[in-house]
Amino acid sequence: MALASLRWGSTFLVVLIIFQCVCMMFYKQNTPSFGDVMTDTFQKMGCAKLRHKFSVIKPAKSIKFKSFAREVSDFLSCPYKSNETEQELNRIRLRFCCNATESFVLTKRNTAVNQSIPYETNSRRTYKMNADVHKLLPEDSPWSAGALGLCAVVGSSGILKNSSCGRQIDSADYVIRFNLALINDSDVGLKTNLITINPSQIRGYRNLEKKPGPLVKRVSVYGNSSLIIPAFAYVICTSPSLRVLRVLQPIRPQQPVLFFSPHYLRALDRFWKGRGLKERRLSTGFMLISAALEMCEHVHVYGFWPFGTDLQENPIPYHYYDQMRSGSVHRMPEEFLRLLQLHSQGALTLHLQPCDTH
Repeated sequence: MALASLRWGSTFLVVLIIFQCVCMMFYKQNTPSFGDVMTDTFQKMGCAKLRHKFSVIKPAKSIKFKSFAREVSDFLSCPYKSNETEQELNRIRLRFCCNATESFVLTKRNTAVNQSIPYETNSRRTYKMNADVHKLLPEDSPWSAGALGLCAVVGSSGILKNSSCGRQIDSADYVIRFNLALINDSDVGLKTNLITINPSQIRGYRNLEKKPGPLVKRVSVYGNSSLIIPAFAYVICTSPSLRVLRVLQPIRPQQPVLFFSPHYLRALDRFWKGRGLKERRLSTGFMLISAALEMCEHVHVYGFWPFGTDLQENPIPYHYYDQMRSGSVHRMPEEFLRLLQLHSQGALTLHLQPCDTH
């Protein structure tokens, strides 16, 4: 009896020792080491430091590109912190100043026949809205129904080349593009809800009234997306913009042609000038990001990078779809610093690195 008890006790002791060893092994495998904890702490501190740094606007001319690109790359590798309070504050500020929901484009509702439309860049020059053009305007704002959900605003920077962001962009609820930019399923996606046309592009289509085919073919690539033109930015923009409206409306009524409201754009210009962004005219991209901040629940920005090299200092073209070099009249670096600030505040999400393809 005593021998049996001794054997049972020995067996129990062996089992207990094995159990303790297994527990210790499991604990070590699932408990971060001191070194891991310190590394994680330093990373969080570094991200917090960069987040604070980019929340403060400094002149773009003070940028030392090599260190700036490295810091931007490190910052965009940090976990993103969305801030609903900041998003709502921006929405309220922009709605109060500019009201894109109702005033972003000219409509029958906000524009009357015979009304004098001031030009965006020169209020002393006006256009008198006639009945023929007025009847071609949309009845009301296409965005008056409410928030648009997740919006992707897709610039044309060469940083999008080989980015593999197409699937991610196409997953957005609403996609905005610029200047009839080429689309593809790999880097920039195919989905388009709104795309801008620069009036200078229209001049390339000769005898548009008699030969609308080339332009019709060009815009049909974007499906039923709305086309938006700054018809009243400068006097020289009006005539080609009106030709596009008159030609496309009867041929492709499912693809509305819209005109930016100069009232909205002038209010938006005052808004950003009041925040230190002083330039002759905002870029169309920055205008539409501003409108998206008001009209969308979440804003993701792709392809806005105004430098000739990427984050690893590799040369990139000005556009992802051609080999053109920089020649912008806008203060793109100054605008980019505002986007970086908004990202640091959690008001929008800025994408500059290749997208996850999984």
